[in-house]
Amino acid sequence: MTFKAQIMSPDDVRRALTRIAHEIVEKNKGTEGLILVGIHTRGIPMAQRIAEIIKTFEGAEIPVGVLDITLYRDDLSEIGIQPKVRETRIPFDIAGRSIVLVDDVIYTGRTVRAALDALVDLGRPQRIYLAVMVDRGHRELPIRADFVGKNLPTSKSELVKVKIAETDGEDGVELWERQ
Repeated sequence: MTFKAQIMSPDDVRRALTRIAHEIVEKNKGTEGLILVGIHTRGIPMAQRIAEIIKTFEGAEIPVGVLDITLYRDDLSEIGIQPKVRETRIPFDIAGRSIVLVDDVIYTGRTVRAALDALVDLGRPQRIYLAVMVDRGHRELPIRADFVGKNLPTSKSELVKVKIAETDGEDGVELWERQ
């Protein structure tokens, strides 16, 4: 892998999350019935940050859940014999609520498809939105994000790395080239 460019700085990430938080509240017409669900790994701290940002300007506590999609992936046989299954923690009823799935990058749409399957197994939300830091294109399924930090057209040989301080020690978005 070869580093190509720094796409977003820590300040860019902070501004994008703040904008996404405002857009979520606007689209939902407030915070009533709103739940954020972070997809492992980087979607979780992003969802927690968005909830904190919403709390600062709306004064409302937004529940945040954790979703593992490992067993819902359509490429499970390619991952290996013993895929790493992590915790799903959504300790509240999602029926009739507005869910915002949060992930770092949307690429083919297959992660989101798996997340939708996992969520529906837990209940029937009124609506499901999708928030991502980066939309890099190349969709294989008819899925799009409702809230996007940055649209970044890429080639298939490129890799987008979203860094979140809670998991990576720093915030930022980098573009890398596969060799």
